[in-house]
This record gives sequence, C-alpha cells and structure tokens, in this order.
Amino acid sequence: MRNLRLWATAAVASTLVLVPATAASAHGTRSADLRDGAVFVQLNGGSGNSIEAFSRSGDGALTPAGVFATGGLGGKEVGAPVDALASQGALARADDETLVAVNAGSGTVSALAIGHDRLSLESVVPSGGSFPSSVTTRGSAVYVLNAGGTGGVAGFRLRDEHLVPIAGSVRSLGLANTAVPFFLTAPSQIGITPDGRTLVVATKANNTLVTFPVHRDGSLGSAIITASQGPVPFSFVFDRRGHLEVTQAGDGRTASYAVAADSTLVPLGVSASSGGAALCWNVRVGSFLYGANAGSGTLTSWSLAKDGTTSVLAPVAATTSRGPIDLAATENGRFVYVLSALDGQVDAFATQRDGGLVPVGVTTGLPTIGADGGPEGIVAI
Repeated sequence: MRNLRLWATAAVASTLVLVPATAASAHGTRSADLRDGAVFVQLNGGSGNSIEAFSRSGDGALTPAGVFATGGLGGKEVGAPVDALASQGALARADDETLVAVNAGSGTVSALAIGHDRLSLESVVPSGGSFPSSVTTRGSAVYVLNAGGTGGVAGFRLRDEHLVPIAGSVRSLGLANTAVPFFLTAPSQIGITPDGRTLVVATKANNTLVTFPVHRDGSLGSAIITASQGPVPFSFVFDRRGHLEVTQAGDGRTASYAVAADSTLVPLGVSASSGGAALCWNVRVGSFLYGANAGSGTLTSWSLAKDGTTSVLAPVAATTSRGPIDLAATENGRFVYVLSALDGQVDAFATQRDGGLVPVGVTTGLPTIGADGGPEGIVAI
C-alpha cells in the first residue's frame, strides 16, 4: 500500500505542474468523413455521459464535429485526483465502424456507430457488474471490466451494432471494493491478446495480472493470477509478437511478459524507470512505446526489442498540458494524441522514425475532472 500512496501523492502533485501550452496548428484541409480520420474523447459527465468527436486533418489538427450522448451516466472513483475512472481503455473501437463506451455511473455499456459526420447510439446494455471502467474489443467480441464490488469481466458480441451477452463470459475478480471503488484499489484495464485467446486484467492494490483463456465461442476459462514484476501495474499494450507491455505506476517502469498458449504469463524483465511521476498510461506505435507521466506533465518513450523487452529511449520525449492520462495513436502511426484531464485539452504529436515526438497543436475546451466525473477514454482513427 505504501507504493500506492506514493503514486497517489505524485498524481495529486500533478495539479501543481505548469506546462506551457503550444498554439494550435493551422487546420489545413479538414477531413470530410469521421471514418477517414478522427479523434473521439469520452467526456464521462456524471449527469450524462457523452463523446466529443473531432475530424482530423492531414497535419494532425483537430476540428470539433459534435458531442453525442451515450445513453448513460459517467462517474468518478473515490479519491481519483487526475483520471476519474483510474483506468485505461474506457472507450474502444470495434469492427472499424463502432465505438464502445463504458457508462460507469449507470452500470451500462453503449455501442455507437461511426457515421460520416456523427455518432449514432445503437445499443445500451447492463455491463454485467458495477462501475464499468475499461473495455476491449477484437472483431465482434467485446469484453468489459467492472471495477466496483468484487470486480469482474463480462463478454458481449456485436450483432448489427447491438451488444448481445456471451454465455459463460462473466467472471469475478474476487476483490473487496465498494460499488463505487476507491481509485487505488480498483482494477485498471482489460485487454485481449492479438490472437484473441487470452483476456488480461491489471489490478493495482493486489499487484497482479489476471488472465482468462478465451474459448472459440467467446466464453471464458478460469482465472489465472500472476504476480506483477513491480508495484501498481496499471495499463498495458501488446507488441507485434503478442508480448504484454505493462506500465508500473509505483516505480515508473515497463514490465514485459510473454503470453503462453495456456494463457499463463511468463515474466521477461523490466525497463529502467521513466524518471517521471505517476506513469499510468501507454500506447504503442510500431517498435516504440509512449507512456504518460501524469504527475510530471511528460511523455516517456521506450524502444521495443524482438524478444519483448523494452529500453528507455527518452525519459522526456515530450511535455504536455497538465495531467496527461489517456493516449491514442492513429492507425497509420503518424500521430499520437494525449488527453490532459486537468486542463481539458488534447495534445497532438507527430511521430518520427527514430521514436521522437514533435508537437503539432493543442485542442482546448474539453471538460476537466470534477466532483462526479471527468474526461476518460480516447480513440484515434
């Protein structure tokens, strides 16, 4: 718990970090279709959840394209200082044409179709537990992490953009949280391996990674628990070969794992520290990883080796607005977008071949974290 407290202190200290904002770049040629280039930010308001859409131009600049209700309520975990849901992956893209959003405050999950110039709400269903905080997709399969109470996962299938529960896909995590969990003890992310055979959940207080075998029909096997290689495993991504790359908020390192055929995890080692405070979110672009240090207002970069291990490339690859949390990269890997919850901004960076990041603009005017919610979840296409 000491590492958790240190991490919480660093996150709160991020409110004192002053990061000079860059001027927004010229908009260039506006994308005519959200399906051809866009960024979506979940606003996670406690009185009504919604998603703000931005069209993306060729130079990476964003133009507001509308705010669209999810049909549910946002929420905030108890004590959360920077990111209301204390999670990664609160918003995800499925089957190329659908967004899936968690409604933490109402215990539901929504599917919204991505259209030419708008999002259309297609489905709202119970999440299979309390306080859903993270979602992952692969093809038509959708799995949700419920952070409240004992915690758990639940699976759904997208059929004509409607969410249908998968039989045998609800599993408990055996936690001991309240219905609205304390942010230090809530699980933080759910994800599915690139081959679709293993579901992964990161916990914080337990310092564990929990995996579930995924059967062909989408049902889940029994939980397999692996001790984390370091304190406070938070977010994760997979590399091209399916290795699991996990941020450790307690020590600022990236831990690497191989995922075996039986869904067990094999530790591969940890990187040097980012040197930043509250490393909690990450994204992969090719053979590079980028992590957000919420307490420092910085991004760190790592290089990925073929064996799945990582090395710090630049402790400070970029500076951001205050409270950087969620990250998203475009499909072509040209741009990385950072949601900064304390300033209500999205920082845009162009990626370089050597892993460097070049600022290309700041989009302002989003909500900031408040008493009952705050922006959480970002998707780029």
